[in-house]
Amino acid sequence: MPRERATPRSKRSSLTSEQDDPARTCAVMSTQKRIKNSQTSRTSQHNNSYQTNLLAWKLNEDLSNPKSFSKHEQNSPVEDSEQGDEQAEDALQIAVRYFEKGPFKTSRSKDKTLEKHLKTVESVAWKDGLAPEEIDILLNVALSGKFGSAINSRILRCMIPATLISEDSVVKAVSWLCVGKCCGSTKVLFYRWLVAMFDFIDHKEKINLLYGFFFASLQDDTLCPYVCHFLYLLTKKENVKPFRVRKLLDLQAKMGRQPYLHALLSLYKFFVPTLISVSLPMKKIYFKNPENLWKTALVAVRQRNQQPSPEPLKLILGAATVRPRKRKWDSHSLIPVLNSNIQSKEYGKKGMSLSDYFSRNRAFSAEQLKSFPQLLQNIHCLELPSQMGAVLNNSLLLHYINCVRDESLLLRLYHWLSQTLQEECIWYKVNNYECEKEFTNFLDTIIKAECFLQEGFYSCEAFLYKSLPLWDGFCCRSQFLQLVSWFPFSSFSEVKPFIFDRLAQLFFTSTIYFKCSVLENLKELLQNWLLWLSMDIHMKTVTDSSLETTFSGSMQSVSELINYVGWLSINGLRLESNSTFLLHFVLDFYEKVCDIYMNYNLPLVVLFPPGIFYIALLSLDSSILNQLCYIMQRYRNNLTAAKKNELIIKKKSEFIFSSKTCQEYNRYLTAMVGCLWTSKPFQKGSYFDPEVFKVIGIAKYKTSLNLVHHPALLSYAISFLLKEYPEERRVNVSSIRGKKWNEYLDYLFSEGLQGLKLFIRSSIRHSSVP
Repeated sequence: MPRERATPRSKRSSLTSEQDDPARTCAVMSTQKRIKNSQTSRTSQHNNSYQTNLLAWKLNEDLSNPKSFSKHEQNSPVEDSEQGDEQAEDALQIAVRYFEKGPFKTSRSKDKTLEKHLKTVESVAWKDGLAPEEIDILLNVALSGKFGSAINSRILRCMIPATLISEDSVVKAVSWLCVGKCCGSTKVLFYRWLVAMFDFIDHKEKINLLYGFFFASLQDDTLCPYVCHFLYLLTKKENVKPFRVRKLLDLQAKMGRQPYLHALLSLYKFFVPTLISVSLPMKKIYFKNPENLWKTALVAVRQRNQQPSPEPLKLILGAATVRPRKRKWDSHSLIPVLNSNIQSKEYGKKGMSLSDYFSRNRAFSAEQLKSFPQLLQNIHCLELPSQMGAVLNNSLLLHYINCVRDESLLLRLYHWLSQTLQEECIWYKVNNYECEKEFTNFLDTIIKAECFLQEGFYSCEAFLYKSLPLWDGFCCRSQFLQLVSWFPFSSFSEVKPFIFDRLAQLFFTSTIYFKCSVLENLKELLQNWLLWLSMDIHMKTVTDSSLETTFSGSMQSVSELINYVGWLSINGLRLESNSTFLLHFVLDFYEKVCDIYMNYNLPLVVLFPPGIFYIALLSLDSSILNQLCYIMQRYRNNLTAAKKNELIIKKKSEFIFSSKTCQEYNRYLTAMVGCLWTSKPFQKGSYFDPEVFKVIGIAKYKTSLNLVHHPALLSYAISFLLKEYPEERRVNVSSIRGKKWNEYLDYLFSEGLQGLKLFIRSSIRHSSVP
């Protein structure tokens, strides 16, 4: 039962923090006592009634006795706090009992007793949260219509759980909706409460049995947006039926293209694509996120009742236990603590055998999961935590999600991520920058989980759509750019206006270090897209319900991404005066591009633009020239393999190999051989006009560029002559010919220029030594 599970969790919280704050310790112990006492209230109603009357008499006696106050003044602060919490607890029990047996249709302004008890419930609920038994009683009161709508609304607004909410309480509350005792505004508030507290409900099986009732509530125009949101969280594959699809389409025809109806239809299509043939917009925020009435209170309750947040996530294949770290009390973790829906500690109770235990409880709780072999043994009966965000901090549960691929689990996780990212993003609100460290840690955890699963979360994509226009390019820079690198594969032309155009604006107006970071993360994005596509190389089309593109279309998206990075790089190099530092990152990106065909088995070869090639070819840095030579050699290997398999590729897909790519490569190759070997660098058809060299004062440009005279290699030539021919009084690099040329080549190769070595051996005949 959830009430039995709540007690040890509260006890752990109190034990881990009792030395830090006595007042906080007493508050937690007070909540623990209320939860523990509420578990036995149903079985001992007569005794509780007697104790309540006695406590009320005792409170009145204490308030009227001045000696009692003087006695309290002599107590320690901890004792005063304990007695105050006990009095608040007693007053809460009296207030809950009053509402349970209170009068009907009482006006708040005419009944001071009602107002007093209502304030008691509100103060305790917003301070410590309510026990499951107290929520059970007050939910019935709010929806049964005993009091007016204003009172019912105030009660619903303070339905804040200290730990969890019993599924039976929700079922009983829903039954009151059938009676028609509460008004429309109360129903709306109840559905909003269900959405906000969905992850705090201990079980969902009985609630899911009421799916038909909730679906029928879509007829109410006022309730429809909130019911859709609740059904979006509750829906499983077995809930998707043809008659429900037809009903949603009828509602859409009646009400128009409402985003909440699109959400439910998209979810149905996700589970059963064959039932819905109409095109639906995907990957957008369907539900408006109004200010959460309970957000502040839930954060405070988590701060008070949770364990200290775990250390930064280390996703490894092994035990999932994490040692808590010490942290300041005024901070809070955005990721909930692991807490599954079942109580597995029933085994061991007196009179319960092992067979009885397994017959009663077949599920295996997430808290028990400690090793990978244990996961394999219990993967068929593992019960995930009630709050799906907790899986981000547990490598074994991420293994489970990756293996099982249950759509409902992923949708629960995506919904939780979307809500949390939207509510906690520190640049949405100006005054929220004080939480930057916690939000940064939260993003780090998401990124580590994405790296572990090797795929991006669609909820992060929606977050990027919304937050990128507001991002200043500085706050959480590393985390934000890493989220971009895990952007799920999409049609580049569709996402470019929302993501890449805005990124380009920041790229051109930021420092060189930001430019390098952007290029590095775009390289990671390209690698992730290539890995995703390479998994589907044997399929005729890419099975993505949102894109519905052919394999050729997918290759076109990758090609557009590469061309976009080339455009960014050319303009970035112009802005940074052809910086060698930035050029290294540009060539690192094209090292990934040049091997697409051979490394990923994808029929795509895209060359770098001339503005990058010639800047690298004429660079003064030998490492740049060496890197360029390596890239050209890899392009040669990929183009050769692609030409050999060109006929087979045409049969496999719609991709047609372009001869223009080979022609462009041959122009680059001719320019490189001319600059490094034959001293005939820029012949007809090149992008350089010979008149340019005359203007800058290099009249003999044809003999000024080769392995000896190239600006990036001139220092090597001088070092070679000084080392190998020290007897020569005058250093004359033009003397490196014939036999000296071969010795000079060996010297260059020994200096670590392996890219140059590969290029010369693959592209130049040694018989043509100058």
